[in-house]
Amino acid sequence: MAITKKADAVLDASPDAVFGALTDIAHLPEWNDAIVKVVEPLRALEPGAEWVVKVRALGQSWNSRSRVTAVDPAQGRFSYRSCTDDGNPSYALWAWTVEPDPAGSRVAVTMELHPATFWRRVLLARIRARQMGRTELPSSLHALGAAAKTRRSSDGSSGASSS
Repeated sequence: MAITKKADAVLDASPDAVFGALTDIAHLPEWNDAIVKVVEPLRALEPGAEWVVKVRALGQSWNSRSRVTAVDPAQGRFSYRSCTDDGNPSYALWAWTVEPDPAGSRVAVTMELHPATFWRRVLLARIRARQMGRTELPSSLHALGAAAKTRRSSDGSSGASSS
C-alpha cells in the first residue's frame, strides 16, 4: 500500500538554477526544514550514488539514506529512493521535475511512501504523509525557489549543479 503526495509550484528562478539547487545535496538543509544536516554527502550526481541526511519530524530524528535512481538535467528530472538507515524495509520514492514557465520554472514533486512494517503502515506513514502534504512540501518548494535565486545571485551562474 503506497501513500502518494504531490505538490507543485511556479518559482521565480530559471530551470537551471532550480535544478542546480535541487540536486546540490550539500545544501538540502537550507531549503528543507525536515533535514537537519547532511551526514554523508553525495559524491557524484549519477544513478546509484547515495547520500545520508539527518531528518527531524514527528518529534524524532533519524538518518535517511537516499540513492539516485534517475537524473536528467536536460529534461529537468531527478528521482531517488529513501529509507531509514536502520534496516527497516519501509521506503519512499521521490520524483522531481523542473520545467520552464513564463514566470521562471514550474517544479513538481511526487513522494510515494511504501510503509512495510506494522506501525509504519497503520500509523506513522499516514501521519507523516499528512504532514508532508499540508506543510512540508509546499514550504520546501517555496524555500527551494529562494535557494535557487540566492544561488544564482551569489555565484553569478545559472545554478547548475557541478556535483
